[in-house]
Amino acid sequence: MDKPEGYSQARMISIVEKYSKTATTINKKRSQSNINKQTLIYVLSESFSDPTRVPHLKVSADPIPKIRKIKQETTSGKMLSSGYGGGTANMEYMVDTSLDLSFFSKTLTTPFTQLVPNQKKAYAITDLFKNKNAIHTNTGTFYRRVAVYKKFGFQTFRNTDSTGNQKLHYTKKIQKSDLIGDDESYNNVLWQLKHKQAGQFISLATMQNHLPYTNKYYHDAYKIHGKASKNTKKEITNYTQGIHLTDSSTRVFINQLDKIQRPITVLWYGDHLAGIYNGDSMARYNIPLHEPDYFIYSNSYARQHGYGQTKLRTNTKVAGSNTLSALVLAHMNQKVTPYYALITEVLEKLPAMATDSQNGDATLLVNQNNQQTHLNKLNAKQRQLYEDYKMVQYDLTAGKSYVSKTNFMTKIN
Repeated sequence: MDKPEGYSQARMISIVEKYSKTATTINKKRSQSNINKQTLIYVLSESFSDPTRVPHLKVSADPIPKIRKIKQETTSGKMLSSGYGGGTANMEYMVDTSLDLSFFSKTLTTPFTQLVPNQKKAYAITDLFKNKNAIHTNTGTFYRRVAVYKKFGFQTFRNTDSTGNQKLHYTKKIQKSDLIGDDESYNNVLWQLKHKQAGQFISLATMQNHLPYTNKYYHDAYKIHGKASKNTKKEITNYTQGIHLTDSSTRVFINQLDKIQRPITVLWYGDHLAGIYNGDSMARYNIPLHEPDYFIYSNSYARQHGYGQTKLRTNTKVAGSNTLSALVLAHMNQKVTPYYALITEVLEKLPAMATDSQNGDATLLVNQNNQQTHLNKLNAKQRQLYEDYKMVQYDLTAGKSYVSKTNFMTKIN
């Protein structure tokens, strides 16, 4: 990452002081100070997105009515993704660290493999929790997740390679697929909740809806209409059947969480669209190419005891993956550190940010009218916030890490 102009210890200390004051202001309106009394679950739902939003296609029936209903009843929206048809680890990196891929050099294509294992300290949402456990229903070696999760402080990482006391407990493949179903992925989370009942952070990365999209299920119940080749329509049909199964298992999972008598909140998000919408040169639609779904849900106990809201009143219809953790903390009524005060400002005052994988990984900015905008349209205050954010990212990843020597990452005022 190139050094931002004006980077110095004095500048970083001024940023620490500025966002410490912002944190104090934010925290006056929030009730929860100890996040370790709660459990927070991040679910990365592989390749999940709503095919009914694809501009040039029509689906014969709604494949995700249950998730759609959950989204209507809780904090939700569209996540601006830096990937299309791939890039899972980059979305996970941005969600977990609240850093933005577009600030890095274009030669840094995958922070999980190129950056995190080599950092002395890699900061992430996990730092807020004493207990943290990861689950991935595939091999643990992809994207160097074993090394990355150690840097993030996970105490266990259950995957298809792990054994002994880190064994993955539920591994049944779904129907005719060679991939573990989302129902089994959720069962692994429920096992973790049962066997460690204290507050904790759980990260789940699923695999069910990963490509290929051919002959994975007993039958495909949906028909696709529109401008696409016969083979493309077959792929989309098979994919749509898969997300319909995810729809059902996700509703069952949420219902199970509602039966647990302790506060639990879930951030659930699709990492990117499946790379199957090529029949009508999707590049001309661009923004829809980068918008999978997300929701944040607090279980019944959390809502009844002030740990989570039913639906956060926010104008954030489109959120960058780098700002979702700030949105989660707001949904949980959780007080923030100065760092998450900065990310909350980025969430609320800047356009959603991503890299535009269709246009040479340029910076993609999308406003709350779901329209592309540009850096030169930011006002003076927005531009200062943007530069503060970039400066902090440089300091944490390529600079002298001045802010880590203060209370910027840790203190809740």
